[in-house]
Amino acid sequence: MRILMVLACVLAVATVQASERPRAREAGVVIGTMPTGQLNAIVDVPDVRVGHTTVVEGDSVRTGVTAILPHGGNLYAERVPAALFVANGYGKLLGVTQLRELGELETPILLTCTLCVWKAADALVEWQLSQPGMERVRSLNAVVGETNDGFLNDIRSRPLRAEHVRAALESASSTNVEEGAIGAGTGTVAFGWKGGIGTSSRVTPDGHVVGVLVQSNFGGSLVVAGVPVGRELPDPATLADSVEAPVPDGDGSIMIVVATDAPLGPRQLERLALRATVGLARTGSSMSNGSGDYVIAFSNAESVRRHQGDSVHQAPMLDNDAMDALFVGVAEATEEAILDSMFKAEGMRGNRGAVPALPVDEVVRLLRDRPSSD
Repeated sequence: MRILMVLACVLAVATVQASERPRAREAGVVIGTMPTGQLNAIVDVPDVRVGHTTVVEGDSVRTGVTAILPHGGNLYAERVPAALFVANGYGKLLGVTQLRELGELETPILLTCTLCVWKAADALVEWQLSQPGMERVRSLNAVVGETNDGFLNDIRSRPLRAEHVRAALESASSTNVEEGAIGAGTGTVAFGWKGGIGTSSRVTPDGHVVGVLVQSNFGGSLVVAGVPVGRELPDPATLADSVEAPVPDGDGSIMIVVATDAPLGPRQLERLALRATVGLARTGSSMSNGSGDYVIAFSNAESVRRHQGDSVHQAPMLDNDAMDALFVGVAEATEEAILDSMFKAEGMRGNRGAVPALPVDEVVRLLRDRPSSD
């Protein structure tokens, strides 16, 4: 049934022009069965904000930073429950121990490149301490994730600066659906093709929204809507037009950020985060030894926010039996967000060579020509 739905859509798709790269759904690749939010993005979760700064300098710097703000208020004074799931822990994720110990976020989430993590955290702390109401704060747990963009980016130069982080934080909006080679996804590579930032959302029958944003930079053998297109596409290395090309093996990383307005506690959010890896697996990821695969999930429902100074939190939470639709939704949204990160990303030349864009027309053709019995 899933393949038939895809085929019905792709038959009507015209040739995709490189200058107008579509999202997966715009190209006719419909993932799953649940309805999306209005923008099909993490910002469909009310009050969530996203901002990007893209850093491209000379012929070797290709990186950036992406900021995810759970709400528009003072996050230190009005914290949100959160959880982490680690599928493979080869990474440099800051703030993880306190997040796990307390089950809450008190700063925005930043995504950037591997060797820029500490610069990003320092800039985030400086920015947040300067906000009104923070004058007496003496401790702050910055949460910063990363993937390694060292093929396209001169990562050893650590080019991220404080002004880049401030720009991402201060430009964050509740309508941002930018995807592809932007922000933290500027220099990333997925399955040997250009990766990047992708986002998607789902709405449950009860009206709750679950949204996902990914920074894709991992490997395996690409699967699109259940079809193993990776083994039939040309080798991206042969299209790179450079002396060196990235190897589309399992190494690399992915950061997955999950947001919801469903009233969930940290334990339930950990269960939700785990299900995001179902969507990751559906794209053909092998989660190899050298891949850092992390999921951070939070709820910004008003009823579960933790206000500074409250000695008791009385938060009505969703019953465990009512979470199945969220589990389905987060898997679908993660799968689609990953595909969007690649569908939208333009090819790029950088520090060590070139990485081609995923040939969307060829992917659509492979889906269209697939025998319906499959």
